[in-house]
Amino acid sequence: MKDAFGAPQSLLVLGGTSEIALATARRLVARRTRTVWLAGRPSPDLEAAAAALRGLRPESDAVTVRTVPFDALDPSAHEEALGKVFAEGDVDMVLLAFGVLGDQGRDEAAPLAAVRVAQTNYTGAVSAGLICANALRAQGHGSLVVLSSVAGERVRRANFIYGSSKAGLDAFAQGLGDALHGSGVHVMVVRPGFVRTRMTAGRTEAPMATTPEAVAHAIEQGLWRRSETVWVPGAMRLVMSALRHVPRTVFRRLPL
Repeated sequence: MKDAFGAPQSLLVLGGTSEIALATARRLVARRTRTVWLAGRPSPDLEAAAAALRGLRPESDAVTVRTVPFDALDPSAHEEALGKVFAEGDVDMVLLAFGVLGDQGRDEAAPLAAVRVAQTNYTGAVSAGLICANALRAQGHGSLVVLSSVAGERVRRANFIYGSSKAGLDAFAQGLGDALHGSGVHVMVVRPGFVRTRMTAGRTEAPMATTPEAVAHAIEQGLWRRSETVWVPGAMRLVMSALRHVPRTVFRRLPL
């Protein structure tokens, strides 16, 4: 259960090597989170991430961190993998943070590569999101935090494959939040702009670029406020509101 300050005692991260997810986990562990599950493809990076989180606390006040084999592209295995986590006890917060950016030029020329982006960012998230939502509903409490993107708000020519997958994820998460209203489960959609991570390294940085740590801070604040939507940085809300109303004939000529 969450403590008296609303901080989650237990956290399940879907996408256990995500820099944003790990920055969020570090903030929560530094507060009051006692148990963390990192779900992702088995790898040295996943184990290193778990070890780093364990090292944030002294042995006298240790945090329990466990890894869970999880592949977004294998929905048939999601229920068994995630079911084992919830079978261990209540989960206060699920952070759905996996996703791939893809390569727009390559993916347009190779449809199977584009499908892989869509299956990871959308289909895999639908599967894992519904499984976790049903488990949270059954326990009667908890937060499901879905890492979306401003890219899904108005899809650009430069990255419409990634953007369309995030648009689908964002709409799904909003609908799921409505479906869970009144159940005791809180769904929060997080929409960052350009985030400086390994995934975006080497790409042209967009205005108002942010960091994993800034997104993690916004997530923590959103949890405390029980927000339904969080923009990072906050000014992106105004920018995207304006861009949504730009006529398509004008929008396609903008240098975005």
